[in-house]
Amino acid sequence: MNTIAIRGAITSDNNTIKSISEATIELYKSIISENKINQEEIIHITFSLTKDLNAVYPAKVLREEFNITDIPLICLQEADIINSLPKCIRILILVNSNLDKKNVKHIYLKDAKILRADLCK
Repeated sequence: MNTIAIRGAITSDNNTIKSISEATIELYKSIISENKINQEEIIHITFSLTKDLNAVYPAKVLREEFNITDIPLICLQEADIINSLPKCIRILILVNSNLDKKNVKHIYLKDAKILRADLCK
């Protein structure tokens, strides 16, 4: 079994609890589904958000939506870089898996596709 890192990002339509929650759930479900990850295999999840998203913590959303109580979750503010993508939620999931790194599907949705166009073909 390997420890692998899965990255992803999505943009939120608005800085509201509803919009951030919907984006967080969509991104998480896509990563889990595309990589066939079982929640018990997850070691840790880190979220980062651009400074224009502050209505809710994505970690709180996952805890409540998926009853995640035994996985460490943390949220950080993304570096405030000039001309960076606004309203962006990024995720890094560490997983114990039989997946090989070259077979990992990193997921970039909505406007976040521009962050890794090489992975969104």
